Amino acid sequence: MPSFAEIQFYVSGLWLLVKGDAEGFRRLDLTERGMNRSFWAIIWCLPPMLVSWNSMRLSFLETSPPDTQAGPLYFLKLALIDGVNWIVPLILVAFLCLLLGLRSRFAAIVAASNWLAVPITYGYGFLILVAFFVPGSEGLVVLLWFFLLLALVFSLSRVLRMILGPQPLTVAAMAMTLIIPSLLLSDALQTFLGVVP
Repeated sequence: MPSFAEIQFYVSGLWLLVKGDAEGFRRLDLTERGMNRSFWAIIWCLPPMLVSWNSMRLSFLETSPPDTQAGPLYFLKLALIDGVNWIVPLILVAFLCLLLGLRSRFAAIVAASNWLAVPITYGYGFLILVAFFVPGSEGLVVLLWFFLLLALVFSLSRVLRMILGPQPLTVAAMAMTLIIPSLLLSDALQTFLGVVP
């Protein structure tokens, strides 16, 4: 598993790419091996995911009848939702790469998006903790969540532009494929699996 120092190195490479500096490519392994290794990002994202799952569980129990149970099966459902939200967009990107003749860029897109998920996920986890521990902060947290979403869209678009070149339509299609299905799937699966009141 990559060390914390390696994660910092990768994130700094992403930051350089966001700024339009090709030096960022030197700090990322965007080969097929690097793509496979980038799935360790899921393990690195587990701590903020657990914060999110516990927050959802507490909200679920607060708005459910007193005898409602939300044990290990509840957490398993949330893990399944996050897993699907992580993998399905990458599968769609694979089809889009085949369709657009960008097979050689697929590994780089996956590796970059996986490592980009680490700081974004920790950002969301931090906002959940603020909402939980700071009374009356809900409005501020919603606003910051919106800005974090904008930061994700902007960062992902900038990184994809560095990988794919100045092709606005292709970059936009890739970014939307990585973001929108996850948002739609999350709501649908949460309702289907009964993890929301």
